[in-house]
Amino acid sequence: MPGFLLHVGATVLCAHGGQAQPTVPNPRVTVSGQPVVTQTSPYIIAACPFNVSGSPVPCVTAQWITAATRITSNGMPLLLLDSQAICAPNGTPLTITVTQTRATGM
Repeated sequence: MPGFLLHVGATVLCAHGGQAQPTVPNPRVTVSGQPVVTQTSPYIIAACPFNVSGSPVPCVTAQWITAATRITSNGMPLLLLDSQAICAPNGTPLTITVTQTRATGM
């Protein structure tokens, strides 16, 4: 089933509400005037409030583990609305809450 392509302007959050942004967007392809993101682009996470027993253990980075199977840019799979990522250092997921709704891929 097709999913909407993830772009730089998408709202992506860690499981604790920290804001996630790509470190290496792909300017070769744009949707809604903004670059898309490939699976290989790590995300950095800001303002994650997670702590364990009063000690901060915030999400810092995230890496995508699933992406499109049929659409690529520069040979790398593009991210979709249903792509999955794991945050470091605590292994929680990222959640894509808002992205563009014009372009889809598989």
